[in-house]
Amino acid sequence: MLCQFKKNSVFIFLLLSFLFFLSPSFLAQSSNKNPKKELENKKKRINDEIKEINSILSKTKANKKSSIGNLVTINLRLQKRQDLINTISAELKSVESDIFQNENKQIQLKNNLIKLKKEYARMLVFAQRNKDAYSSLMFIFASSDFNQAYSRLKYMQQYSEYRKKQALEIINNQNQISAYIIELNDHRHKKNLLLGNEEEEKQVIKFEKVEQEQVLSELQKKEKQLKAELQKKKEAALQLQLDIRKLIEEEVRRKSVQAAKQFAKQKEQKTNLIKKSNEEQKKLNSTETKIIPAPKSDKIENIPKDIIKPEKKENLFVPVLTEEAEALSIDFESNRGKLPWPVAKGIICEPYGEHEHPAIKGFMILNSGIEICAIKGMQARAVFEGEVTSIAVSPTGGKLVIIRHGEYLSVYCNLAEVFVKTGQKVMLKQSIGIIMHDEDEGKTSMNLQIWKGQKTMDPSAWLFNAR
Repeated sequence: MLCQFKKNSVFIFLLLSFLFFLSPSFLAQSSNKNPKKELENKKKRINDEIKEINSILSKTKANKKSSIGNLVTINLRLQKRQDLINTISAELKSVESDIFQNENKQIQLKNNLIKLKKEYARMLVFAQRNKDAYSSLMFIFASSDFNQAYSRLKYMQQYSEYRKKQALEIINNQNQISAYIIELNDHRHKKNLLLGNEEEEKQVIKFEKVEQEQVLSELQKKEKQLKAELQKKKEAALQLQLDIRKLIEEEVRRKSVQAAKQFAKQKEQKTNLIKKSNEEQKKLNSTETKIIPAPKSDKIENIPKDIIKPEKKENLFVPVLTEEAEALSIDFESNRGKLPWPVAKGIICEPYGEHEHPAIKGFMILNSGIEICAIKGMQARAVFEGEVTSIAVSPTGGKLVIIRHGEYLSVYCNLAEVFVKTGQKVMLKQSIGIIMHDEDEGKTSMNLQIWKGQKTMDPSAWLFNAR
């Protein structure tokens, strides 16, 4: 019987060691929730944009006639609606992955629970057979020496402790299974909601496409008239770009003239300092008995370094920047993708670059900035701190404002009213004017451009959450 007890003891000890190290990593849930959070944030942002588009559309429809502005807004809403469906689909995949993982975890935990219960039952049977204190004492007193007796005593204590741990492990496993079942049900409920949302959005898209086709059909009936109007607008837009380029060139030239005057002043200071130093040297030489001729070189070690800088040949298209302007330029560049929108609420209704007209196939439009649609009466605001360098009347209608941010410039076109003056320092998000409203189109929009020297850049890459 003692031999059988020892065999069982060895078996239990090995099992204990095995279970102690069996702490599978799959029981721990992943703490990385970033992708899911990003999808939720993206879905919320798209929903907000759709609300904004609907708000603009409600104003556009007030004139009760189909317009290009109306069509552009409807197209944009359809695009955002499709983005929303894609985001919901990505969320569905994520939820389905969670369901699959939870089901696997649940199966593994149940299998582990069965093993734990079987082992615990064996331990209970063993304990029942050897429950009397006499058997335990005989096991200890049968030791060959004191050390063995002490070891057997510790073993009996550890065995008792292990039984308690096994019981707790069973309870813990059962609790985990219950928690996974609740979580699994939550995921399945969320999946059903997402499937419902996806189907609902698909139905809405069908209705919106019908509306799009109606507006497009009405516009195509007057294609010749539209082409003539668009050609005029295209020419006006081209003239606008030439005017902006000219204003920027004049600004660079003005900066270069200022730099030249500053350099001439420094050069004069340098000449006066050398002349004064030479006169002092002559006086010093005349008081000595032995005249030592002064060196022909006019090098003076004490001349400040900022005065003896060599003259630079300035490039008309590269502005001369002060240290302050250079710092502002670096600060502006470091905020790429973080700049605030030039309106409190709005949507990009025409992208940067060349693209086909939404109503007339083959008619290409070139946009040197992005067109931002907003609600009537909305104010334009500075995307970054800087200095107002130019205010002019735009060939496309309205006024334009150019603000310098070191080497960079932001241009705000199609303003009905301007609040700032040339030479004025403006702060981040400071209101610079009211956006013009087109009664014929029933649309309120402005054109934002970002320039670096004489080169335009895509503003959507600079604005926060614009892509």
